[in-house]
Amino acid sequence: MTAGTIVLLRHGRTAYNAAMRLQGQIDIPLDEVGRWQAAEGASALIASHRAARIVSSDLVRAVDTANAYAALVGAAVETDARLRERAFGDWEGLTPPEMAAGWPAEREEWRRGGEPQGIGAETKVAVADRMVTAVLEHAEPLGSDECLVVVSHGAAISLAITGLLGLDAGGWRGISGVNNVHWSHLHRSAPGAVPGWRLVAHNVGAGYPLDRWQAGPHADLEPEPKSA
Repeated sequence: MTAGTIVLLRHGRTAYNAAMRLQGQIDIPLDEVGRWQAAEGASALIASHRAARIVSSDLVRAVDTANAYAALVGAAVETDARLRERAFGDWEGLTPPEMAAGWPAEREEWRRGGEPQGIGAETKVAVADRMVTAVLEHAEPLGSDECLVVVSHGAAISLAITGLLGLDAGGWRGISGVNNVHWSHLHRSAPGAVPGWRLVAHNVGAGYPLDRWQAGPHADLEPEPKSA
């Protein structure tokens, strides 16, 4: 037995997201926009996917996003540290210019899709392995007509999808990231088929234009310009 559907949902916006700082495993809470995104995204997600089980990274930005959806489903949220974001070592908390200034060669290697050495970053293969192991373990008790919703993080979700599709996480860069409180939907393949999972939809959200989504709940409440 295993779930017929897996949904991988990214957490809402944080102050680090807004400032373009690399979060990694720093435990940053949702900001006001992120909390709004979590509520709006939960309403959109439940319209298409009602989870039989909800599992989240144990980082607070993921747990709070999961709780917004779980409140609508009427289910509990389980946490699993294996669903955390990729660890980026010395780069966590830094902006891209700060990374480039301190580690120019390593930053360029990362931009080329390589593994920067000497910064303490977790490898892509290691992240894919722990994510796939955790996701499949949580999916295994469910029936073929049931859905598992996993709430995690941008890089971790991309690498989980790569692993579930049987692609080489160490060299593959073809799975783009997902926006805050957007999700990807995978469906179980027929018995014996390779790969075991198919990507049905990717980077799906509540339907807002991306600039409106990032601006938050008060974007439409800007004061009108005064007349001359």
